[in-house]
Amino acid sequence: MITTDEAGQVHARPPAGRPAARPVGWTTRRWLAVGACVALVVLAGLSITGAWVFARSTQISNHLVDESSPALVAAVQLEKSLTDQETGVRGYGLTGQRSFLEPYTSGLILQRQSTERLRTLLRHDRASRGDLGQLLEQARSWQQRFALPVAAAPGGGPIPVAAARADEGKQDFDKVRSASSRLQNTLQQASAKARNDLRAAREFRNWIFSLIALLILVMTGLVFAGLRRGVTLPLGRLSTDVQQVAEGDFAHTVSAVGPADLRSLAQDVESMRERLVAELAFSDAARSRLDEQATDLRRSNAELEQFAYVASHDLQEPLRKVASFCQLLQRRYGDQLDDRAGQYIEFAVDGANRMQTLINDLLAFSRVGRLHSDSATVDLEQLFERIADSLSLTVGEAGAEVTHDPLPVVTGDPTQLGMLLQNLVSNAIKFRSPERPCRVHLSARREGGLWSFAISDNGIGIAPEFADKVFVIFQRLHTRDAYPGNGIGLALCKKIVEFHGGTIAIDNEHTPGTRFTFTLSGPAAAPADGAPEVVAG
Repeated sequence: MITTDEAGQVHARPPAGRPAARPVGWTTRRWLAVGACVALVVLAGLSITGAWVFARSTQISNHLVDESSPALVAAVQLEKSLTDQETGVRGYGLTGQRSFLEPYTSGLILQRQSTERLRTLLRHDRASRGDLGQLLEQARSWQQRFALPVAAAPGGGPIPVAAARADEGKQDFDKVRSASSRLQNTLQQASAKARNDLRAAREFRNWIFSLIALLILVMTGLVFAGLRRGVTLPLGRLSTDVQQVAEGDFAHTVSAVGPADLRSLAQDVESMRERLVAELAFSDAARSRLDEQATDLRRSNAELEQFAYVASHDLQEPLRKVASFCQLLQRRYGDQLDDRAGQYIEFAVDGANRMQTLINDLLAFSRVGRLHSDSATVDLEQLFERIADSLSLTVGEAGAEVTHDPLPVVTGDPTQLGMLLQNLVSNAIKFRSPERPCRVHLSARREGGLWSFAISDNGIGIAPEFADKVFVIFQRLHTRDAYPGNGIGLALCKKIVEFHGGTIAIDNEHTPGTRFTFTLSGPAAAPADGAPEVVAG
């Protein structure tokens, strides 16, 4: 609904819409959460199974590598050590030479090492430990009954004990060989069983891993299909509808499909489309109303300009006549008037002149931003030199020295910027201190995207409590007799700076005197380096 207030401003009242019922059902987040949980549970179960199978195969492999195979090797070494002992003892019994006992001695050492090795490796294998015990028992019987007596007999010739016990020793050692064969057979069977178990565990592991890969592929396909059906296709349809509306077809309805949250989003977009349709209808009506107001505003501004022009002439002409006739009266009849009458005539002339000055200042204040609004690049270096030339007489009478830093090029209206600088410099000279020579300096520096300027003087200064008051029109801090003026200068400066997008303020920390700081926009190029230049003094 379109309305206008008392000032003629156009306003819109959005049409009241009925709240749409929110869609029910599972949202995309819920579907994804449930699907992810199911997938994680399945993968966790398969992973635990796979980890168990892998650990089982690793255990069997370690047992085969670390126990079964080394035990079989140790059993062979143990048999070799016993065979070396039998060979050495038999040779020594036949010849009586001590050199034949070297295999017997080394065999005893190897037997002890192999026995210790087997006992360590077979600590978990009861059957093999039993075979090992029988083998060691037979070996000990052979050694006590044959090997030790022969080895202990003196040499130098055939050993009688060896000849007497040869048959008995052979029978005992055959029992040793038989026990050793049983031990090796038992170890070989255990090793074969371990290899078979390892082969079965590897096959089971491969089957589990293949099942995991298959399930991952199936779940990937299901996820892809679910996302396509529940997310991609509804989003694609929503995107197509939104694009069609964005291209200007505001009559196209946005359909709501898919999970609950996507349907809710589509309903929100549809509500926004309906509001846009209503706002466009309002915009068309408001545009025509604003065009009418703009036409009225331009006509009103033209009438105000005409009024200001006429008022300036119609008001100044009677003031000029009053001043002229008062001065003529004073010259022609001055000898007939007393001193009080002459004073009254001076008051009238002064009032007329001040009224004329006030009218001119008010016209200049009202024209800021309207008549002089040309935006161009302004070289402040050249502009300040022209202002210094125009104020040279005032500067000379005050004995002032006006200096400035190298000044940049800024963007703005040259006429208004000239009024700004001239007012600030004139104020600095007007409110100079009688106790010291007047010094006025204009500085410039770059701050971000703006130029910051400061006009400093060593005059009488401004109290901090009046720092804001001096920028209000017609506000004066001194009497007109002490310092002439209408109280418009600084208000005009503030209006000019704000029209150029800057700010102006008083630096209360500067002493003695006053420092006005203001900002203007301009190119980023810095002014030429150099010492402060004296333009008047």
